[in-house]
Amino acid sequence: MKKLLSHDPLTGISNVFHYDPSVDEQNFVIQTVQETTPIIEANKAEMQKSAALGSSGKETLVKVASIPLTVYFELKRKGLTNDPVAMKRWLNDPDNRFFRTREGTI
Repeated sequence: MKKLLSHDPLTGISNVFHYDPSVDEQNFVIQTVQETTPIIEANKAEMQKSAALGSSGKETLVKVASIPLTVYFELKRKGLTNDPVAMKRWLNDPDNRFFRTREGTI
C-alpha cells in the first residue's frame, strides 16, 4: 500500500507512506521525495547568466549552487555539510554539475 501523506507545492517535497503487510506486518517506510526539475532548470538559467556576465576574480561572496532540500539533508546525514573540504569536492564533482549556478572550481 502506498499513500501520499503530504505535499508542499512551494518546495515540491512529498512524503509518501509505504506499507506491505505481505512482506512485514510490523514495519512501514515514509519516503521523502522532491521534484527537482524546477531547481535544476533555474540553475541552468543562472549558469548561463553568470557565464555571460563573466568574472573579475575579485568576488568574495558568490552563489555557486542551489541544492534541493532533500539532497541537502542527505549530504547533512553523511556529514558533508559540516566538512568544507568534502563539500567543495562534492560541488566540484561533474556528477553534481546540475546543482551549480556558476562555472569554475570552488
